[in-house]
Amino acid sequence: MNPFAPDNPPAAAPVDAPALWRDFAPDLDANKVLFSDIAPGGGHWSYVLPRGVTLRLTALEDGANMSVVLYAARDNLERYNMPDSLKAQHTAHYTRGHVLMSDMGRALASITADSLGWHDPLGLLLDATRLREKYGERPYQRARNDMYRSGADGLMIEIGKHGLARRDLIAPVNFFSKVSVDAQGRFVFVPWHAKAGDHVDLRLDMDVLLAYSTAPHPLDPAPDYAPKKVGIAAWRSGPAPRDDYCRGFRPENARALFNADMQYLT
Repeated sequence: MNPFAPDNPPAAAPVDAPALWRDFAPDLDANKVLFSDIAPGGGHWSYVLPRGVTLRLTALEDGANMSVVLYAARDNLERYNMPDSLKAQHTAHYTRGHVLMSDMGRALASITADSLGWHDPLGLLLDATRLREKYGERPYQRARNDMYRSGADGLMIEIGKHGLARRDLIAPVNFFSKVSVDAQGRFVFVPWHAKAGDHVDLRLDMDVLLAYSTAPHPLDPAPDYAPKKVGIAAWRSGPAPRDDYCRGFRPENARALFNADMQYLT
């Protein structure tokens, strides 16, 4: 049985799920919320979620970073494509109206609300080598849950749960982080870009595998390893309507959403 089929809609909410969303997204409709969670700093997790669900990601501390990767759940050979998404939308950062496109020209997800105005698609991931060079070593055997975790390792663990490997790890979207370019063409990280309470809404336009890490951004100049918490709330928003803001944002977005819609004709 296909759990994403039209006659098998998501349940109202998982049994015994705590209503954590009430503390960081109290404006959401309780009848539509599916689940909520708090991602600890340096943590990682993954979900397989259906089209028509929106995730609200909320920075719970100043300076948060959440690195997110997306794959099509029906065929994970299709995945988020950073170069195509940026080129099609003539942008070097993401905010409301932007669409995260796949390498097949389909909309995997759309940013439908954003209190921050800038999210980084270019800065990649903190890897194990840079982690050791910058912060030193603090392994699980010594520190248990206070271990130092890199974003790359966290995401590889998560996509590995779904049969993917190192070669499948793609460039993420670093939500809540800002990277600009100086006069010499060098990347410049903007410290403390996100403040506690900043949020972004990510609507899923296809059935997706989504994985995240809350490890620090690789360009963050802070000398100490101090990743921040992020709140996650999922609710049933429905797919993009005809008058959707993202659909009208650019012609390329409309085409990507149309291509996604074509996968769900009934």
